[in-house]
Amino acid sequence: MTSNCKDHLYKWLIAILVIILSIVICKQAKIDVAKTSETMGRMGEVDPNSYAEPEKVVIQHADLDWEIDFNRKIISGSVTLKFKILAEEGIEKILLDVSDLRIESIFAKVPAGEIPLTFTVTDPVENIGSKLTISLPNVTKGEIAIVIDYDTVSASALAWLDPEQTSGKKHPYVFSQCQAIHARSILPCQDTPAVKFTYTAVVKHPSQLIALMSAIRDEEKSSAGISRFQQTVPIPSYLLAIAVGPLVSRTIGPISKVWSEQEQIEEAAYEFVDTDNFVQKASEICGPYVWKEYNLLVLPKSFPFGGMENPTLTFVTPTIIAHDRSLVDVVAHEIAHSWTGNLVTNKNFEHFWLNEGSTVFVEGKILGRIHGKAYRDFHALHGLTDLVDTIKNQLADEPQLTKLVVNLTDLSPDDAFSSVPYMKGSTFLRYIEDLVGGPDVFEPFLKFYLNKFKYQSIVTDDFKKTLYDYFNEKGLANLLDPIDWDAWLFGEGMPPVIPKYDTSLVDACHKHTNLWSDNTLDVIKTSDVIKEKLSSSQVTEFLSGLLEKETITDLNAAKIALLSETYGLDSTQNAEIRFRYMRLCIRARLREKLSDILTFANSNFRMKFVRPIYKDLGKWTEVREEAIANFEKVRNQMMKVCALQVAKDLGLNSS
Repeated sequence: MTSNCKDHLYKWLIAILVIILSIVICKQAKIDVAKTSETMGRMGEVDPNSYAEPEKVVIQHADLDWEIDFNRKIISGSVTLKFKILAEEGIEKILLDVSDLRIESIFAKVPAGEIPLTFTVTDPVENIGSKLTISLPNVTKGEIAIVIDYDTVSASALAWLDPEQTSGKKHPYVFSQCQAIHARSILPCQDTPAVKFTYTAVVKHPSQLIALMSAIRDEEKSSAGISRFQQTVPIPSYLLAIAVGPLVSRTIGPISKVWSEQEQIEEAAYEFVDTDNFVQKASEICGPYVWKEYNLLVLPKSFPFGGMENPTLTFVTPTIIAHDRSLVDVVAHEIAHSWTGNLVTNKNFEHFWLNEGSTVFVEGKILGRIHGKAYRDFHALHGLTDLVDTIKNQLADEPQLTKLVVNLTDLSPDDAFSSVPYMKGSTFLRYIEDLVGGPDVFEPFLKFYLNKFKYQSIVTDDFKKTLYDYFNEKGLANLLDPIDWDAWLFGEGMPPVIPKYDTSLVDACHKHTNLWSDNTLDVIKTSDVIKEKLSSSQVTEFLSGLLEKETITDLNAAKIALLSETYGLDSTQNAEIRFRYMRLCIRARLREKLSDILTFANSNFRMKFVRPIYKDLGKWTEVREEAIANFEKVRNQMMKVCALQVAKDLGLNSS
């Protein structure tokens, strides 16, 4: 054997030993993070809920290669993450967020091939996740691509449905909900809205099912059992979304389809026929629509929210199908997110109001353009009624969470979730709009702001500085002088100022509320007020007002029966109305209505509905144990985020 051959042999042996050692180290890194739990504190400098270090390095692009395994209820495969290193001195490690992932191997992609990297999974925090530390072979600058092979374990972002849990009862179904910090349970990532990235995906799935994602589906390159997607607009990790199930679609506009199971598709197509009009009105207010498509997916009842603004594929709850289009305001809200939230994003969830307050504000404008200013103001006042309920009930023991900008040290965004950033935030923007002279003056600023920060993530100070810079340049900065920023951003409770709204539509609701709260049945039966017709939205507001009353005269079975007869409450298909009706039955302590109440609670697992229902039932001593037993029976059908919050509301162990 020549010396050259020996040299080559030694090099190969050393390379093999390095690979074996790396694999051994990687295998050792697969620690069981569930056995211990650290206190949370603030996990990172930029985001209190993420270990990532976006000030040093950011993901620019992700290539997903996934296989959907319904038998094991996992996603297996790999992700290739392409990073841009921002630290001038370079970095020696990359920190990512993970939760219940089984990491098989990690490699760096280099021109000559792949280099195995060592990694550790440490610092677990219950219901939050852990830190994945990837050690680089040397100080690295510029860009680097890393391949991670992994499986999900019990991903909090995923709802796996057996065939019997679907409408058709024949095929399984899976869908995701990554907001706020659950993307880390389906891929290792910088799970913070401070980082935005583009992505592609190849998804392998049963051939009889359809896969959809928050990206454009490549129909030419997709085939039965293999779907391909591309998202060319940068998104934060919480907007990554997938659904795989027995899905069909109907076209409802030039850039829009609605998807659902076969059993709901016709009613869904009817309900959402005005979607294109919403998109057009939103574009007039906010600027060009950059996402190419706007599609809707009506999910099964396990979906915990009203809607989720996943780009190109909004997820919506089946509870907004009322068969009269009375609840499609939710779609206007999700479309508004295409700008406020998806295009301009809160840097972390302490500034969530920048997403949701802005979106409710734009939603109101969309509805105002379609239905008139009186309806826009009615919509805002109805939201304030919900805000009163949130502050009085949900957050009664946590007043710090009624601030517009909250402190999420030692707190998950899920635990802080409420209507406060939505309604207090939108009220703040309406207050500012009125201060500067109304929509004609404020809407040009809104377009300027959205264009300035598109594709970026910001905090409240960025919004504030831009507001003053813009109006200072116009010579109108003095109009902003009355704003008490500390009171608005850091004050607890209701907004410090309520704008002067047109109350004509809500006044009619209050007449009904006062009639039913202050009078006996004999007076109510002879009143002309009950002859006045209310819209579905007005009935919802009327019942909300009734629930807010400290006392209701003679709230008993007879009064509830007349209430139902007068407004058709037992036959309504409007979930917002039925929800409030069920809460009134609980307040009246109607034991005979418990079956109806639990049937409603089991008909959907939307947190807006089930959390208050279970919280109310938990305070009703006579039925508390039955309510808990019902919850335990169905909790496995809920997404983890919903089950944890309901358990908390009932005072149960959240594990």
